[in-house]
Amino acid sequence: MNDIEAFAGFPKEALRFFGELKENNHREWFLERKNDYQEYVLKPAQAFVVALGERLAAVSDGIRYDTRTNGRGSILRIHRDIRFSKDRTPYHTRLRIRFSEEAGEKKGHPGFFFGMDDEGGMLLGGLYAFPKPLLEKYRQAVVDEKAGATLAKAVNEINSLPGYTIGGKHYKRVPRGFDADHSRANLLLHNALYVHSPKIPSSVLQKPDLVEACFYSALKMAPIHHWLIQLSQ
Repeated sequence: MNDIEAFAGFPKEALRFFGELKENNHREWFLERKNDYQEYVLKPAQAFVVALGERLAAVSDGIRYDTRTNGRGSILRIHRDIRFSKDRTPYHTRLRIRFSEEAGEKKGHPGFFFGMDDEGGMLLGGLYAFPKPLLEKYRQAVVDEKAGATLAKAVNEINSLPGYTIGGKHYKRVPRGFDADHSRANLLLHNALYVHSPKIPSSVLQKPDLVEACFYSALKMAPIHHWLIQLSQ
């Protein structure tokens, strides 16, 4: 990582790239501008991975980050998997970066997810999908007197913050075997649990201050993150 420069913000060319990609999402257009993608998106993204990754150690010393750009690191591939999709456009139209409690692509470990395009950015914290064994473990934790109360407190704190929202609610009915009148029945409707930050303006994306803005949001999300760490162990 010694050859990676300090993060100075994403240049305006990066935002322009994603704005134009939305209108020209095809292979020929991308290949003609692949150098722009590497220079204006990937290079600052690597610097951002290092800068925010180091700061997230203050939230959890288990957070891992990796500057590789081949899809095995923190920066997710821009190429879409269209094998089973009706949408045949080949590229994602936003930058996607993950910071996980576990290295590699293993599922079931909480972390933080950064996304941005020409319109702005955001930070997610938590688990975007519970693997089946963890989903059952989650439900048992929700109705557990101690673990459930701790989660409910963290969720209430997030809901009190302007612009922050809890995501992951999926089911319309409480799962079979659980009390529909339980005080935390609303949390039993989830098949994922994550916190969505307020929108990060495009002006902030272009500054070094983006790292601290994301770190501030991660601190707000930390109680949910730590609860999920305990769940996944």
